[in-house]
Amino acid sequence: MPVLLESQYNPPTFFFAALARADALWLERHEHYRKQTYRNRCLILTAQGVKPLTVPVVDGNRSEKVLTSALEIDYRQNWVHTHWRSLQTAYGGTPYFEYYADYLHDIYRQKLPRLFDLNLTLLHFYLRCLRLPISVDFTANYQVTYPAADVLDRRDWLTPKAPLPPEPDTTSDSPPLHPYPQTFGKDFVPGLSILDLLFMQGPAAGSFLT
Repeated sequence: MPVLLESQYNPPTFFFAALARADALWLERHEHYRKQTYRNRCLILTAQGVKPLTVPVVDGNRSEKVLTSALEIDYRQNWVHTHWRSLQTAYGGTPYFEYYADYLHDIYRQKLPRLFDLNLTLLHFYLRCLRLPISVDFTANYQVTYPAADVLDRRDWLTPKAPLPPEPDTTSDSPPLHPYPQTFGKDFVPGLSILDLLFMQGPAAGSFLT
């Protein structure tokens, strides 16, 4: 069955675990932007604990509604440098950081104007890295609900404020997440960006999604 998700920045591993069990991805293209979500934020693991990285957007704080697909990134702020330095500091010593670093850095250096385009470019990169041969389609218009027989609606299923799937899903159709060694701490930290898994496991990362 297809799964419906919103565009996310360096999505959490749970995002890709859901894709590993789906026939296709429907990406929501006609929603209104929501602040403090994974649309422009991801979570990484540092020596000081979990750290959020946020992409600044133009007019993201306006009271009127803005389509996520039309939202522009604010490059007046030097966020690319900040994010890249944070990734280097957190993951520079991991087994596979150098394996992916040049490809990832090339995406950042493109300075894509819109948040949706950046997220989509990163998504396709991660799908290739994880060897997930899944088609990516876009919604034709915004619908509040979809027939359960047509698509698994997972819009706003995950949030940085509660990085684990909602409790009912953990006992039903929520994809599993297999723990893997991480750079810091003794206890496994779930809900992090897919980058955490990729930098630690490299080409084997996809095997931790099912």
